[in-house]
Amino acid sequence: MSVDTLDHRFAIKDHISFIEDVNGLTKASINNSFAEAEVYLFGGHITHFQPHGHAPVLWMSPDALFSPPKAIRGGVPICWPWFGKDADHPQRPQHGFVRNHLWTLYKTAALESGETQLRLQLHDDSETRKLWPHAFELELCVTVGKRLRIELISRNTDTQAYITGAALHTYFRVDDITTTRIEGLEGVTYIDTTDAYRKKVEDDPIKIDQEVDRIYLDTQDTCIITDLSLNRKIEVQKAQSATTVVWNPWIDKAEAMKDFSDDGYRKMLCIESVNTLEDSVYLEPGQSHTLMQSITAIEST
Repeated sequence: MSVDTLDHRFAIKDHISFIEDVNGLTKASINNSFAEAEVYLFGGHITHFQPHGHAPVLWMSPDALFSPPKAIRGGVPICWPWFGKDADHPQRPQHGFVRNHLWTLYKTAALESGETQLRLQLHDDSETRKLWPHAFELELCVTVGKRLRIELISRNTDTQAYITGAALHTYFRVDDITTTRIEGLEGVTYIDTTDAYRKKVEDDPIKIDQEVDRIYLDTQDTCIITDLSLNRKIEVQKAQSATTVVWNPWIDKAEAMKDFSDDGYRKMLCIESVNTLEDSVYLEPGQSHTLMQSITAIEST
């Protein structure tokens, strides 16, 4: 669908319009009385969220490749129907296939609250069935206001039950990782993938001074990112997820990734709302599941 057609059907004055970027990819540009945001149809990928009066909340790699089928580095990639590597089928792509597919926009709305909402859909097709032989319908609902609310709705449209994983793999922008801490996971058991997948317990607020890749188990708690350099807190709430992943690649891995700037690790961290391992989702035919993440930027006092 062309940008002109999208604008004709879905643009809303003072809320949402559509742009073709320099790479030929289409994105929704949202600007209302609360915030601005951008959502690409490729990957259903949110690349920008900035409440008025704040610095951007999401981190985007300066070296991100906007070149399908390569996934976009930064923002909020959507991982589905598995998270990480598929251990049973290692040839399958990392984090599933929906972040590499073109989604369909089917609805936009200016809500009574003044927020802006758009809804995207993705269905199984011949290409997805080569990787995962099931029928499905995904819906992504993005609501932009003082907070960014993301809902990933998975529906089983198959005749058989199946198990899915999922993640909202959110990259947060910080001014300086060395003066940033994460609260809300104290006392939670986690798997440390950088230390032979040993299980450990988080004793204190998290400070990042090395590579961190941790899977926090059996937690639905809200996380708070405190960015002392920006004098800002970011509140990360979630629902229907009992797993939280915290990730920063640090120096060596940042340098090894072509689409990740060498010093990008200083300016970002990931807090991901996840369904994986024992928290994976079992769906009977006709059943659905909604993974939700809500992001709010708050000035520190």
